[in-house]
Amino acid sequence: MTTLHLIELTCPVCATAFRSQTVVATNGFGGKRTDFHERAAGMQPLPYFVHLCSHCGYAGVERDFSDGVEPTEGLREHVWSALAPALQRELPSGSLKYEHAAKVAEWQGNDARYLADLYLRAAWCAVDELDSEAERFYRRKAAWQFATALESYDGVPADERAVLTYLVGELWRRVGDAAQAAPWFDRVAGEIIDTEAQQWVHDAAHQQRTAPREWFA
Repeated sequence: MTTLHLIELTCPVCATAFRSQTVVATNGFGGKRTDFHERAAGMQPLPYFVHLCSHCGYAGVERDFSDGVEPTEGLREHVWSALAPALQRELPSGSLKYEHAAKVAEWQGNDARYLADLYLRAAWCAVDELDSEAERFYRRKAAWQFATALESYDGVPADERAVLTYLVGELWRRVGDAAQAAPWFDRVAGEIIDTEAQQWVHDAAHQQRTAPREWFA
């Protein structure tokens, strides 16, 4: 089961002190989808790995609220103009928290791989929230960012390139764009550097290209 506890945080943008729940323990007994969305038995932990200030909309992981974080004036302006208004329109769902965290990370100059991971988790949260429109939006954002990371010479270690190439294909497949998904699945074989250890990635790409499943066996 997923276990949470309260932590005290202070927003580095607006200095608001607030409490947030964070994950102490969880499990992977609920299976894993073919986009690597690992399900827990019982309550899902994803929304509690990121934290959001409900006053200004700043969001991030716990370290983004540490004492040493000093937002630039530009970041503060972005938060107040782009994130704070969203809190007037909707409650801070798990997917919104990850979206805000991704925007903050982008304004801070984080790399494409980190942004992709945040948008991927936003998509996973949107699945649990039964918001198919948001799910497709975040999957596209994640696919674009993973593709950008793969295009960078040092953006992705060699032993991770096949997995991320597969994932880009799977993200496009899940938004219903088979034309974009197929070339990514076809590229997986060329990214494999250890045939034995990475055979599962090759098999997964072939499976999702020809007879897709929603869950890994």
